[in-house]
Amino acid sequence: MISFIHTADIHFGMENYGKIDSKTGIHSRLLDFEKALNFCIDFAIEKNVDFFLFAGDAYKTANPSPTQQKLLMQCLLKLYKANIPIIIIVGNHDNPLSFGKATALDVFGNLPVDGFYVISKPASFVLQTKNGPVQIVGIPWPSRNNISLNNKFFLKSATEITEYISNNVGILIEQFAKELDPKIPAVFTGHLTVSSGIFSGSEKRAIYGNDPVFLPSQLAIAPFDYVALGHLHRYQNLNLNGYPAIVYSGSIERVDFGERKEDKGFCFVKIHEKGNTTHEFVKTPVRPFIQIEAHLKPEIDHTQQLLEIIKNYNINDAIVKILYFLPQNEKDSVNLRLVQQACESAMFLVGIVPIRQIESRAKRTLMKIDMNLEDLLNTYFQSKPELKNKKNDLIKKTLEIQQEIDELKE
Repeated sequence: MISFIHTADIHFGMENYGKIDSKTGIHSRLLDFEKALNFCIDFAIEKNVDFFLFAGDAYKTANPSPTQQKLLMQCLLKLYKANIPIIIIVGNHDNPLSFGKATALDVFGNLPVDGFYVISKPASFVLQTKNGPVQIVGIPWPSRNNISLNNKFFLKSATEITEYISNNVGILIEQFAKELDPKIPAVFTGHLTVSSGIFSGSEKRAIYGNDPVFLPSQLAIAPFDYVALGHLHRYQNLNLNGYPAIVYSGSIERVDFGERKEDKGFCFVKIHEKGNTTHEFVKTPVRPFIQIEAHLKPEIDHTQQLLEIIKNYNINDAIVKILYFLPQNEKDSVNLRLVQQACESAMFLVGIVPIRQIESRAKRTLMKIDMNLEDLLNTYFQSKPELKNKKNDLIKKTLEIQQEIDELKE
């Protein structure tokens, strides 16, 4: 049996919430992602897997800080010391926009040691493991930089370039598959967008038209035994009733509140024999993201209501966002200082946001433009139950004022 870890979307540098850790001087969210990755690596070492497969997006940007690079290097060197080969796919976040620049992951492929395999261009090779050979086909994020610089595509639209990339990468995958030995286990890995994949969190704001999209049928082809993907942050198997499994391992930590309800982790894959592969999803320890939505009742102290609702949540060491809905026609009387004090046990309080319900205005269908002032006033006050008893006095006073204005004009 050959076993391996499939993970992706580490995103070191995702520091949208949190604070500087007083002991290390490192941002708390970077430490969260490091903790999750170390959990994954320790699991791999404990299970003595045959190789470690990372399917792209090691960093938030293509220009990671020295601190982020140092932490990732420390994590991966633990695998090297345990004699576990590491396969790294270059993702879209790892890829610099400028043509000719090295990716943030190329350094691993240039280390003067064995065991690091960085796939920055489409590649196929045989990995010799302690339990036998495995064929690896890798497709990094399909960058459009090289194509856009080609005179042939200089005047092509973004949509035409994207379609060209999708078609040609699909053909390339098929060619790689045909060249594989059907008797040896084979794993396809890539940082790609599959048409049936489910986006989550911040990914939903992406412009789908910019991503080359691939059909499941383009990936689930013989002789692949497992398709290991990165890019989408939610764990999902897109070929539940077929073989091989098409799996997004998802991100190892939550990136934003859109992912607050999702489990995060990695996949432990076992190739029992050619044509018989299974995997299990292993959860990583993640920082809780808690969004408190409080619908306040009218004529009751707003602050006390909100404080009582907060008590229903375990916010210790969590990242917390509070949304409170105000009753109609009531001013906001929430004491923000008291609410902040009630959230002191949270790791980070994102915000305390009031939400007002927009009162819909009834259409005055009975009022017409050709009515005189007295009829308009009579119709208007008739539609206001609270003014019916004062209607006659109000109309009389208004008509007197109008008469005075007309006399002044003369």
